[in-house]
Amino acid sequence: MTAKLISGIEIAKEIREELTVEVTELREKHNIVPGLVTILVGADPASQSYVAAKNKTAKALGINSEQMTLDVDTTEEDLLKLVEKCNADPAVNGILVQLPLPKHINEANVLIAIDPAKDVDGFHPINVGKMVLGEQCFLPCTPHGILEMLTRSGVETSGAEVVVIGRSNIVGKPIANLMLQKRDGGNATITLCHTRTKDMAAHCRRADIIIAAVGVPKMVTADMVKPGAAIIDVGVNRIGQASNGKAILAGDVDFDAVKEVASCITPVPGGVGPMTITMLMKNTVQAAKMAANLI
Repeated sequence: MTAKLISGIEIAKEIREELTVEVTELREKHNIVPGLVTILVGADPASQSYVAAKNKTAKALGINSEQMTLDVDTTEEDLLKLVEKCNADPAVNGILVQLPLPKHINEANVLIAIDPAKDVDGFHPINVGKMVLGEQCFLPCTPHGILEMLTRSGVETSGAEVVVIGRSNIVGKPIANLMLQKRDGGNATITLCHTRTKDMAAHCRRADIIIAAVGVPKMVTADMVKPGAAIIDVGVNRIGQASNGKAILAGDVDFDAVKEVASCITPVPGGVGPMTITMLMKNTVQAAKMAANLI
C-alpha cells in the first residue's frame, strides 16, 4: 500500500487560517498589530528569496513586516546597533536576522544580541535553554513545524520509537529534545543518529517514526524502513537542473521506494519547507501577545 502523503502545504494553510483569526482579534479587540523585522546582510539569492517569502506571508496574515537590507560589507558593530534599535522599538515584536551572515560577522554575537522576547527564530540561548526545560518559549521553527505535522496527521508519538538522523542545532537536536518531553507530539523514545553512528540502518529499521535531517540525497532507502513507519523528510538537496532551468530537488529519503513501505511520508518539495515560515509567523503572533500580557 502506498503511503499517505503528509502535505506541509495543506497543514501550513490550516495553521495560517488560524493565525489570521488571531491577528484579526488582536487588532479589533486590543488595537495590536504584530510586527516583524527581517534583517538581510548582503545579496545572497537564496536568502533574498527566503526573506521575500517571509514578508509576503506576514503581510497576507495582517502582520506588519519590514525588511532591512544592509550592504554585504556592513560591520558587525553596525549590525548590532540595528538589532539594539529593533530591541527597543515597541512596534517590533519579532526580529529575524537571516543566516548565513558574511564571514566577517560573528553569528553567535548577533543572535545573542536579540532580545529573547523578540527571538522568533528560537535560536537565542535563553530560548534554547527554556525549550530543553520544557518551559514556555519560542520553539525553533522547523522542529515546531514537524511536531504540528505529526500531531495534525494523527501520527501517534507517545511511546513511539523515533530515529532522528542529523544532530544540527537547528533541526536534529531540538526535535529530539521536544519529542522526548511530556507534551503533544512528545513522550517518544529517541535515538539520535549522526555521521559516527554505527549501523544506522539497524536503528532505522526498528523506528516507528524516522526524521531525516542530514542533507544527503536519498540516504534513507526502503530497506532501512520498518513497514508502516511514518517518515518526515527535512532534506532539500539540489541534484540537477531541468530543461526549463528549475532545480531538481530530492530529500534525504528515497521517496519513490520508501513510499511503498511507509504508512505516511512528507514530499520534497511541499513537505516540511512550507511549515517553517508558518511557524515563524506563529511565534511572531505569540510574541505580540506576550508583549501585551495576553498570555
